[in-house]
Amino acid sequence: MSEEEEQEPYSGFEQGPIRPPSEAFSLLIRITRNCPWNRCSFCPVYKGSRFSIRPLEHVLKDIEQIAKSISLINLRFGGEIYAINEITLNRVLNDAGIDPQAFICAVNWYSTGMRSVFLQDANSLVLPTEKLLCVLNKLAHNFPNVQRITSYARAQTIYKKSLDEMILLKEHGLNRIHIGLESGSDVVLKIMKKGVTKEQHIEAGKKVVEAGIELSEYYMPGLGGQKFWKEHAIESADALNQINPTFIRFRTLAIPSNTPLYEEWQSSHFKKCTDLEIAQELLCFIEHLDGITSIIKSDHILNLLPELEGQLPEDKEKMITIINEFLNLPQDEKLIFQIGRRMGLFEKLYDRMDFKKRSVVQQIIRQYDIHNDNVEEVINQFMSRML
Repeated sequence: MSEEEEQEPYSGFEQGPIRPPSEAFSLLIRITRNCPWNRCSFCPVYKGSRFSIRPLEHVLKDIEQIAKSISLINLRFGGEIYAINEITLNRVLNDAGIDPQAFICAVNWYSTGMRSVFLQDANSLVLPTEKLLCVLNKLAHNFPNVQRITSYARAQTIYKKSLDEMILLKEHGLNRIHIGLESGSDVVLKIMKKGVTKEQHIEAGKKVVEAGIELSEYYMPGLGGQKFWKEHAIESADALNQINPTFIRFRTLAIPSNTPLYEEWQSSHFKKCTDLEIAQELLCFIEHLDGITSIIKSDHILNLLPELEGQLPEDKEKMITIINEFLNLPQDEKLIFQIGRRMGLFEKLYDRMDFKKRSVVQQIIRQYDIHNDNVEEVINQFMSRML
């Protein structure tokens, strides 16, 4: 334990700012704060925040707080958590020494079945393996029925861990890892300051798979910009073909104003891809996926085509058909779908044929004079609000 960790007093139950959409019902246990790398040009999440490792005793105490809360829900309230008088609840929590924030998190987790745990923040595996094992053992002791324990990790961090360490983590309950591949192109990775190479991505991903841990790799459509889109697509597909992750998840590039990439974009040093160009990139990417059994997921609000999902190899042609269907739409139909999707009204291409939804979109298009020459500007505004 560092001197800084020793001096830090316990200030109560903590949770970080983000988790993957697929961890919406997971209990969030914060092991680290922020990101140890924090230099990626496109990422806004932890800019201006200092990385730190929480003292192990604090993490274990957080887990104890959740366990005590669950016991309280079962024993004192008989599981009837929504019929508790607020004054009575505050008194009971105070008597039991339970942090109210921990109790709220426990209530939410209890209501969704207590099946999964997500270790925060951006790269929990930066911890020494022995400390991670302490956390995993504590979770197993208090919540033996949990089915999944998950974490974000940087590829470079896993690259430095041994296969034996990864197997040990799997044996103690860590059974899914999320890695931001973003790109398999060394050119794009360098431009975006990812701090990792394509080869390190491949070796790290293969190590996770070999250890028997489920792996979600994130691909970011648009990250290569107009200049490197094709290399970005082909090299990323090549990297993933070598890894064969459990999941490949799409996270379309958006450029918030608090990122270094925003300045590059505004000065035209980085030329952002249009929706049409990103669809063409996705087509190229999926066409180059070969010999793997990954599940494709388009589970993010920024993605243009949420229905672009399936199991490889059997659903590859179906996904190619979906992209081509969008690319072959008349311009006015493309416009209707793009705006309807960014408004949150459309999930599938066919949704644009719903009369009520279509009428709403058409009214917005007329009201704000949206047309093919300004649609990308409008889309950028929509996407910035979704971050």
